Amino acid sequence: MLKKMALAVFSGFLLLNLCGCFVLLGGAAGGAGTAAWLSGKLTQEVDASYDDSIRAAKSALKSLRLEMTKETREETVDQVMSKYSDGRTIWIDIHKVSETSTKIEVRVGGVPSDKAAASKIMDRILRYL
Repeated sequence: MLKKMALAVFSGFLLLNLCGCFVLLGGAAGGAGTAAWLSGKLTQEVDASYDDSIRAAKSALKSLRLEMTKETREETVDQVMSKYSDGRTIWIDIHKVSETSTKIEVRVGGVPSDKAAASKIMDRILRYL
């Protein structure tokens, strides 16, 4: 019985790892403030207002000499787009979680997306918060 249960737990972890969802568990265990790589996006919840997070994203792009190509703003979600000189698209999605908290998602390029570039942009956004 114990062998079957251990095999089931191991199989579950293996399945999660193969699906890319294992990072989700690690991010949830780490709590707020920890960036997680989910579905090709670097995601982090921050203690900053929605408007402050939008300003920080725009400032980060400007400081990296990346021109904003499009912005779509709704009541609780803002998407800022830009492009690298090599044509890779940058998407920054900012979701309002509460009055003092937002979730920022950064994706660079297509499939697969560029985790290192997304991390560089996320770090720059956090500098401006």
